[in-house]
Amino acid sequence: MATESGRLLVCNCNQTMPLESVARAVMQGDAAPFIHSALCRSQLGNFRDAAAAGAPLTVCCTQEAPLFSEIGQESGLDEGSLSFVNIRERAGWSDEAKDAGPKIAALIAEASVAGTPTTQVSLTSDGVCLVYGKDQSALDAARQLSERLDVTLLLKESDGIVPPSVMDVPVFHGRIIRSAGHLGAFEIGVDDYAPANPASRDAFSFERPQNGAVSKCDLILDLTGETPLFTGHDKRDGYFRPDPGDPVAVQKALFELSDMVGEFAKPRYVDFKSDLCAHSRSRKTGCSRCIDVCPAGAITSDGDVVAFDPHICGGCGACNSVCPTGAAHYAFPPTSNLVERLSVLMQTYADASGRDAAILIHDTTDGNAIIDMSARFGRGLPAHVIPFAVTQVTQIGLDFLAAAFAFGAGRVVLHAHPRKQEEIGGLASQIGLAETVLTGLGFESGRVELLVEADPDAVETRLWSMERSKGVAPRFFLALGGKREIMDTALAQLRLAAPTPVDTLTLPPGAPYGRVNVDAEACTLCLACVSACPASALLDNPEAPQLSFVESSCVQCGLCQNTCPESAITLEPRINFLTEAKSPVVMKEEEPFHCVRCDKPFAAKSTIDRIVKTLAEKHSMFATPEAARRLQMCEDCRVVDQFEEGNPMAGGARPMVRTTEDYQAGNVPDEDESIH
Repeated sequence: MATESGRLLVCNCNQTMPLESVARAVMQGDAAPFIHSALCRSQLGNFRDAAAAGAPLTVCCTQEAPLFSEIGQESGLDEGSLSFVNIRERAGWSDEAKDAGPKIAALIAEASVAGTPTTQVSLTSDGVCLVYGKDQSALDAARQLSERLDVTLLLKESDGIVPPSVMDVPVFHGRIIRSAGHLGAFEIGVDDYAPANPASRDAFSFERPQNGAVSKCDLILDLTGETPLFTGHDKRDGYFRPDPGDPVAVQKALFELSDMVGEFAKPRYVDFKSDLCAHSRSRKTGCSRCIDVCPAGAITSDGDVVAFDPHICGGCGACNSVCPTGAAHYAFPPTSNLVERLSVLMQTYADASGRDAAILIHDTTDGNAIIDMSARFGRGLPAHVIPFAVTQVTQIGLDFLAAAFAFGAGRVVLHAHPRKQEEIGGLASQIGLAETVLTGLGFESGRVELLVEADPDAVETRLWSMERSKGVAPRFFLALGGKREIMDTALAQLRLAAPTPVDTLTLPPGAPYGRVNVDAEACTLCLACVSACPASALLDNPEAPQLSFVESSCVQCGLCQNTCPESAITLEPRINFLTEAKSPVVMKEEEPFHCVRCDKPFAAKSTIDRIVKTLAEKHSMFATPEAARRLQMCEDCRVVDQFEEGNPMAGGARPMVRTTEDYQAGNVPDEDESIH
């Protein structure tokens, strides 16, 4: 059976999956795929023959992927020409497997969408390791690691620890009060710092302590069992914090640490586009959504923009979820790739007569494990529940959710493990925003659900018991442009497919859409808001005193509101679906004042009249009528007029130069005699 991406090899795994419906769902013309029953064993020759042909292959099996990869390589098949898709745990092993044909066809089609490569971040470790603990287990761990790493032991407490007869590990006492850095570049600050006394007998004693000590290391093993040294500690590369009461966890950490010497690479999860950042302008803070939700502390304020530390970033994607402009652009993979995968998935599902799909968004670790357990020991996934794997569920935002429902999804369920409870704040806000949009467009509430659960049985029970919601007629689109463009398109298509499309929709505070309201009486047309706006939503007019606003460009960052000296601006979160939202609307305009010298319009008449009334003949710089008249001139004429009256930068007459010979000859006027 040939597909658009090459040949398709399907196996029912020793007849444990009823795949008759799959054959019908993936038919192209009159051709249906041959259903193998033992492709990895007795029918392995079929795979070998297909691989020898050299055409790209898609194998509907992931369990035996290592075997197929090895044989494919032996047969001369290029590594990039072989792909795998799991139809067994995700669809075939289910109580509704006979009805899962459309879902399996969709999963196969989705697997053909190529991923987007991402750049790498390099990390280097020389094996300098700090073990931080407070009991005998810390000393034992340090000595075990010392055979592979350059280890130093820092004891917060030392009671009950017997000094070794051979001091093969440097031992110090101290309390870490500050920590920063990442794998290969940690820095800690230590108080009560003191080296061990070599004469320690039955218990450790230490030299005189000091505060403010600083140390650097490549790796940290924290066995205190106390508050982590870092926020988002489980994502901090090079920092290990096993439960000191769990010997298996400690040994696992020691095993991993022992190999952490050399150069390492991690994905650059976020591509930051500073020109789109709406964080700050002129020391006025606007948007700080990404800083607020980052669990690892990898994002900090850096003047008008934020700074991303890719070495610290753990790739949760929360910044991508909440960023209104796309400045924090998740690249592992980008949203455009996710939407493309989803589009292919849902279009194939619809073409195969699938209806009312519930998209189960899950990560590739905890989510895959739960799906696997349900398939092996439970009922598996319902036929209409389509799993959709992402790097991190917390990367999902309104753009993706809107696209899912525009593509015809009836429900979206996002699964997260309870250990990620501290990371899901941004995701929860996006779900709330999506719920507001959906209910405002006539959908029943509760179509988006966040399922925070570690028990496979509980997840399975919820998926089988939830109400099946009817999806709209799909409206597919290409995921072109950045996040903002994709979100605009998804929302527009969702509105066209909605039960009750509306022109405008009120949103909660913090939403990425809205308008600004300008108090015309208070506004002086100083246009400080125009300079502050990072999205060019507020515009001036070079020809006249005028302030205009483009609603579709506004990201509700609040910079205009915070910058306005007259407090004349307020924010109104909403979505305006009408085309007028894309055109400038005049918020305030005034009669221009014309320069009294050249007649050029250069400011609002009311502003100049107010300045003249306030300063003319009252301020020392404008005490004369001639000086006061300059207030009514443009910036060019003001300078010309000043120089015509006289050079304002001219000093007094230069003093005559006197030399030694002048003084010796007596050629010095009387007024200079005081110099002698």
